[in-house]
Amino acid sequence: MQTRYMNPYLAGFFLGLVLLATIFITGRGLGASGALKGVVVASVDAVAPAHAAQSPFYSTYVGPGKDSPLKAWLIFEVAGVVIGAFVSGLVSNRLKLVTEAGPAVSRRRRWLFALLGGALFAIGAQFARGCTSGAALSGMAVLSTAGFVTMMAIFATGYAGAWFARSLWVSNPSSKKGGK
Repeated sequence: MQTRYMNPYLAGFFLGLVLLATIFITGRGLGASGALKGVVVASVDAVAPAHAAQSPFYSTYVGPGKDSPLKAWLIFEVAGVVIGAFVSGLVSNRLKLVTEAGPAVSRRRRWLFALLGGALFAIGAQFARGCTSGAALSGMAVLSTAGFVTMMAIFATGYAGAWFARSLWVSNPSSKKGGK
C-alpha cells in the first residue's frame, strides 16, 4: 500500500487559515514553546512550591489568585497538535514506531542528537522569547520585518546545516566501491 501525503502547498494554505483563525479568535498567533514553559513552571510549583513562590521568574506565573499554568491556551494548542498528529497517522496508515536514521548513523546516535537538538531548540526559544512558529510564522502573518528576517535565518541555517550533515543521511556509492 502506497502512503499518500497532502500536497505541501495545500497544507501551507491550511496552516495559513489556522493561523488567521488563531489571530482572529485569540488575538495571538501560533506558538508552542510557551507550553513547555507552562509545564516546567507547573512542575516546579508542584515539587517545590516554596522555591516557586520566592523565585522572581516562577512567582509571576504561580501563586495565590493565579490560574494554573497548565490552563494556558498554548497547552491546549500543543495537546491538539499531538492529538491531530495521532489521528493523521491513524487515518493515513502511517502510525508506527520508527527511528529514521541515515546509513552512517546508529539508532542510539540518532536519538542522542534528536534529544540534544530538542534541548537546544527549547533553550533557544526561551532566549528568543518564542519558537519558530511564534517568531517566524506569526510574525510574517502580521507583516513584521522580524518575522521575515527570522524565517530567512531559519532556512539559511537549515540549508547550511544540511550541507554539513548530508553525509550522515545519504550514502555515497563511490565510497563503498573504493572510489575517491
